Amino acid sequence: MTTPSSLIRVVVADDHVVVRTGFAALLDSQPDFTVVQTASSGAEAVRVCREVSPDVVLMDIRMPEMDGIEATRQLVGSSPDGVAVPRVLILTTFDLDEYVYDALRAGASGFLLKEVTAERLFDAVRVVAAGDALLAPGITRRLISEFALMPARPDVTPPPGMKALTAREREVLLLVAEGLSNPEIGARLVVSEETVKTHVSRILGKLALRDRTQAVIAAYETGLVVPGTRKPE
Repeated sequence: MTTPSSLIRVVVADDHVVVRTGFAALLDSQPDFTVVQTASSGAEAVRVCREVSPDVVLMDIRMPEMDGIEATRQLVGSSPDGVAVPRVLILTTFDLDEYVYDALRAGASGFLLKEVTAERLFDAVRVVAAGDALLAPGITRRLISEFALMPARPDVTPPPGMKALTAREREVLLLVAEGLSNPEIGARLVVSEETVKTHVSRILGKLALRDRTQAVIAAYETGLVVPGTRKPE
């Protein structure tokens, strides 16, 4: 039985009232969710999240006052002492548009199309709340394909922990950057899925990254993987 302490606390941010109330009503229909607040702009989303400390934020990209990308950057990039950093799930009308990439770089854990089914929405919030990235391997590969078309960014400084990665951890990171799932990485390296999970967890810890989405971005933007030298499978 779900207890109040185990409820996933959600904030829904969208400037369209029908969308905002619709998603809130859907989420509140589930016994393990509670919508603690809604917001009609990016600025309001940042303010209410500071006040109520949700676990997950459903964040629209295009909103007045402050867009969802900047709101995500503010929520994930810095937080007042004692305020938990929420996981951000981007809501978008267009599959993998340019704004989605900016949102992922800003720290979002994944994205959903606004036409998503109710069950997919519920699963997505649970996945993100558990600390996983909402990018299936196929989506990750598409993300990587886009990175392969982008010019190198010489201004990006590698995370301090990059040099601390062991040879096996760097190998696992390269495979994550290829878009392989944990079972696929395990098969490639002939190790168990649990061993892969341990390596991924250590990589994220050493690089101070939130999830494997950020690991993919870091691998490409810091030059660990040179765009165009690896092909998504």
